[in-house]
Amino acid sequence: MLTAEGGGHGSGPAVASAPAIAVEDLVVAYGSFRAVDGLSFRVERGEIYALLGPNGAGKTTTVETLEGHRRATSGRVRVLGRDPARAGRALRDRLGIVLQSGGLDAELTVVELVRLYAGLYARPRDIAATIEQTGLTDKRRARVRTLSGGQRRRLDLALALVGDPDLIFLDEPTTGFDPGARRAAWDMIDTLRDQGATVLLTSHYLDEVQRLADRVGVLSRGRLIAESTPGALGGRDVTDSVIRFRLPATDRAGVELPAGPWATPECHGDMVAIHTDRLTMALLTLTTWATARGEELCALTVMRPSLEDVYLQLTGDAEQAEGGHRVR
Repeated sequence: MLTAEGGGHGSGPAVASAPAIAVEDLVVAYGSFRAVDGLSFRVERGEIYALLGPNGAGKTTTVETLEGHRRATSGRVRVLGRDPARAGRALRDRLGIVLQSGGLDAELTVVELVRLYAGLYARPRDIAATIEQTGLTDKRRARVRTLSGGQRRRLDLALALVGDPDLIFLDEPTTGFDPGARRAAWDMIDTLRDQGATVLLTSHYLDEVQRLADRVGVLSRGRLIAESTPGALGGRDVTDSVIRFRLPATDRAGVELPAGPWATPECHGDMVAIHTDRLTMALLTLTTWATARGEELCALTVMRPSLEDVYLQLTGDAEQAEGGHRVR
């Protein structure tokens, strides 16, 4: 695996501080229409970076540009220190790509297809080890046409990994996976990071992003509208907590809650919701009050806005703030 700029695969001297991906003021236009409009972001070595956005936000165009399949109209793009539009084989030998969907020869077996792809790289990984890592050992002699949707996605991942890439593009990698297979895939992606690989992830599964990503960038209309860790995106780490609980049956006709570090509680039937920026004190006040009354705070939960809540808020606000046509 690559550990520094120019390192790996014998490509020259190392520069440890260089990012795996550097995008500066990227514009990709179709005529007068800008699908990507002044985009800038960095992905550090050994990082899992999730690029999010609604359909039409510009993710596909951005990723295709990073992969070298589309040319920038203006701006600067560097992938592993090279311009992907001009680097050719020298760069592609160091990339692994899992497309959202792709065509595979249905009559080949798993091992035949992985061996075929391995032959395209200068220094491929061990074929049997790659098949085992992606959970396909029991299917190594099976023809592609007999595989389930989830097994085909595992095969897609095996084909991306067999070249021993330094940078991996994962486009919706767990589509079609059952919950157990998804968790196994997450563990495998964690292992890739531990081995030194860098991953650019796109996914509509926000729990997947929460679980895997070191940082998240959110696109809307070809622009980066937010970037942070999953836990801090959109101020999640400083947003008020919400305490919810069910009132005891004896109090549902009207109960006076104690004074505490919160605004006016919200009541919805027998459920109470309290918003507070002093969670510990609020919980102490409520539990002390309930204990003194000999009551339980039934269905008690404490929540902050989820990553999905914040993502929908960010993209919804961006859609309302901007007019014009949608990007691809």
